[in-house]
Amino acid sequence: MSKQDYYETLGVSRNADQAEIKKAYRRMAMKYHPDRTQGDKGDEEKFKKATEAYEILMDPQKRQAYDQFGHAGVDGSHGTGGGGQGGFGDVFNDIFADIFGAAQGRSRGQPRGADLRYTLEMSLEDAVKGANVTIQVPTWVACQSCHGSGAAKGSKPVTCHSCHGQGQVRMQQGFFSLQQTCPTCRGQGQIISDPCRPCRGQGRVQDQKKLQVKIPAGVDQGDRVRLNGEGEAAPQGGIAGDLYVEVHVKEHSIFQREGEHLYCEVPISFITAALGGDLEVPTLDGRVKLHIPSETQTGKIFKIVGKGVKPIRGRHQGDLLCRVMVETPVDLNKKQKDLLREFETHYEAQKNSPRVNKWFGKVKDFFDKMKF
Repeated sequence: MSKQDYYETLGVSRNADQAEIKKAYRRMAMKYHPDRTQGDKGDEEKFKKATEAYEILMDPQKRQAYDQFGHAGVDGSHGTGGGGQGGFGDVFNDIFADIFGAAQGRSRGQPRGADLRYTLEMSLEDAVKGANVTIQVPTWVACQSCHGSGAAKGSKPVTCHSCHGQGQVRMQQGFFSLQQTCPTCRGQGQIISDPCRPCRGQGRVQDQKKLQVKIPAGVDQGDRVRLNGEGEAAPQGGIAGDLYVEVHVKEHSIFQREGEHLYCEVPISFITAALGGDLEVPTLDGRVKLHIPSETQTGKIFKIVGKGVKPIRGRHQGDLLCRVMVETPVDLNKKQKDLLREFETHYEAQKNSPRVNKWFGKVKDFFDKMKF
């Protein structure tokens, strides 16, 4: 292999750190690796040069020797294949473990069951005050016959003969060494020779799980409560997943919630709006008196302090905000209509309806300025 400038080969500066060197090598290896270029000799040569440069520049001692003495300081120190210490095999595993699915340096772990999500419908009252609820969740549970091991009574799983309990096997492809999940035990490290009949060796069966769930006060739409280990049971005695109970608050007939505040619309008669009065409005704690001052306009919002919600992640209780809506009377009888007409004769639009009078004044100015 001809002499090369290792920095130029990888396209990095002479003061590049290890992360930059590794990134540059990964980019070149992805482009020129023989498995991707289908045996192109030119690309294979570029890949070998890049690997040689990577091996030297990633080793602090070799890099220092190369920087001081050039190739004379590192000749004979880099591997030429076969996966020796610092050779092609180790460099390849370091860079391409994620590409080929290898688990370099990763120990075999227990299988884990899937997490589950359960949508819990709640009333606004229960969401605000909290509740203890019972739910039933269809899921996989540990087999009672084999206690989750998957092996029939009187037997037990045996160590896999292919991976010797490691869950992974090393495969040799030319001068590259790959590590992958053991195909015999599928990464479990154990084999069940006599499977449990009720669960067919899975260590779990489908069932309905009944659970008590404590919903804290102040939860809102979309909040989740996690129950550790109450998800799906894992196959062959592994770790169970978690259950996420997601809150869905049902629409309320009176109140709407926005954060810590509650909103409601309160219809009032035009007489109450004009003359004022007191009325009772509901809260989640009972009834309270709301005073309507005279000359109240529709859409006016009145605040009742402390009658909202204390959020689960907040310190202060919110307020109840009442928006009054003046209702036009309907189904009037003759006498009522006559009284209104009599009232109209004493009604002074300019004085008694200043907003109406002001609006029509703006309309008049608008049309006066238009040119037809």
